Amino acid sequence: MSSSSKHLPADKRRAVTVEAVVDLAARQNPGDITTAAIAKHMNVTQGALFRHFPNKKAIWQSVMEWVAERLLSRVDKAARGTATPLAALEAVFMTHIDFVSAHPGVPRMLFGELQRAEDTPAKKMARTLIQQYAKRITGLLNEGKVAGEVDSAVDIETAGVLFIGSIQGLIMQSLLAGDIANMKDKAAAVFAIYLRAIEERS
Repeated sequence: MSSSSKHLPADKRRAVTVEAVVDLAARQNPGDITTAAIAKHMNVTQGALFRHFPNKKAIWQSVMEWVAERLLSRVDKAARGTATPLAALEAVFMTHIDFVSAHPGVPRMLFGELQRAEDTPAKKMARTLIQQYAKRITGLLNEGKVAGEVDSAVDIETAGVLFIGSIQGLIMQSLLAGDIANMKDKAAAVFAIYLRAIEERS
């Protein structure tokens, strides 16, 4: 990071800090990221960080807020640009995969926060993100039923769980294999199988 980043406005400094954490999480276990490591990555002092965040938990909360805002805004935009509910579901699926491919540290942080025993602000934010995301998916599935695209016998809640689980499975396998590109290669085929399970057949 350039020396000019040492003289950023407060809002920009917070944004740059969040982006630094996301970048670091792509390279190492998020649980091992310290404020010293964040400061070093940004080429600033720890004191500079704590002028904008009261503690490490506040940094992590801001990171989860960043993830939620960007992921949800991207999938919403993708869904709006389609003609049918099923096309919207496919656009959301692929956009989510693209988002993770661009920010591989994000799922590591989400999984890490959700596994914490304590109910931290970051964990609450991660849980809220999953709930809001699921609501969008079930909404599209319901629209699909109304439009006659989704089989009337399909259980909407279960189909929503399967949609999210398919993405999480792709992400987890790619992380285990250390090959994010593999996730993008398989995404279309995985969605095609999901689609065959829920679509109405005349």
